[in-house]
Amino acid sequence: MHEDPQDRTTPGLWGRIACTWAVAFAVLHFYWALGGSRGLSVSAGPLAEERPGWFVAVGLWGVGILCLVGGALGWRLARPRSRGLAGRAVTALGWGVCAVLLVRAISVEVLLMADATGQETAVSPAQRLWTLVLWNPWFLVGGLVFGLAAREYGRAAGRAGRAEDPGSAV
Repeated sequence: MHEDPQDRTTPGLWGRIACTWAVAFAVLHFYWALGGSRGLSVSAGPLAEERPGWFVAVGLWGVGILCLVGGALGWRLARPRSRGLAGRAVTALGWGVCAVLLVRAISVEVLLMADATGQETAVSPAQRLWTLVLWNPWFLVGGLVFGLAAREYGRAAGRAGRAEDPGSAV
């Protein structure tokens, strides 16, 4: 097997980081769902104080469970590449999560910075600041990490294919 001398990452490193990122967000959402409040008010504003049932069920428990699914995907991206359709599906899911997180981070950042509504909103200056400097950068990091994990996982198929075909020139 010919190794890329420029690729110094430990196999699966980005997948493990993606898994850790997603599980950390899941734990945070479960903490909030169970009644914790630290940091929630700057993330959810008035919903943090009111805690309507739909918000707790969908916005906290639901997002926490979705983050655990992302953690499982990150764990899978850290494992050796599956062959065929399963491997392509895992790679595509990794790229999909990357895209969703990056679009979310960039669009919210642009909307808050541009004050797209042009009118008074329920977003306080403290919420705007914390979203711009704390929450969105973490979504951006998560998107980049899932993208790197998907890229590494997808490249594993190419490395495995070259290893199986000793006559191929690399």
